[in-house]
Amino acid sequence: MPLTFTLFTRDAKPTHPLPDQLFTLWTDVTNAGGAVGFVPPVTAVDIRPRAEAHLTAIAEGRTRLLAATAFLALNDHPLMRHWAWLYTVMVDPALQGRGYGADLLREAEDRARALGLEGLRLTCRGGEGLERFYASCGYKEIGRAPDALRVAPGDDRDEITMLLPLPPGD
Repeated sequence: MPLTFTLFTRDAKPTHPLPDQLFTLWTDVTNAGGAVGFVPPVTAVDIRPRAEAHLTAIAEGRTRLLAATAFLALNDHPLMRHWAWLYTVMVDPALQGRGYGADLLREAEDRARALGLEGLRLTCRGGEGLERFYASCGYKEIGRAPDALRVAPGDDRDEITMLLPLPPGD
């Protein structure tokens, strides 16, 4: 059964029931084969520490949450404040294939523009076809670390860095 996240809520507050929904979503996406930082099988207990770190960053104003879901991590380094990282882009497996992923990326782009940012970067796991999906949404591959991710013994994948430029006035 899909979670009851309201799609594309800007700056969602990490209050109940959001944390529990986030843990469940992240667990479901991982266990469905999603490349979102873990290797299946996982439980909410496995996901909780990383999710809580993101929720702390939201509470501190360093990260913005776009539900359902992506984390827009702002840079505090003076030389990098003009762009942000997009982390852990997830759509409930029951809702995949309906265009919500592309919609979520457009919402992240809109939010980044509203914040005055000039670019978004993300990384994705090679071997999943994700780079083709992100390229179809305007992202360009700007780097690749071969075999940087070990998802299982003997199964190393490239970590691919992608950029979406956000020129002023677009």
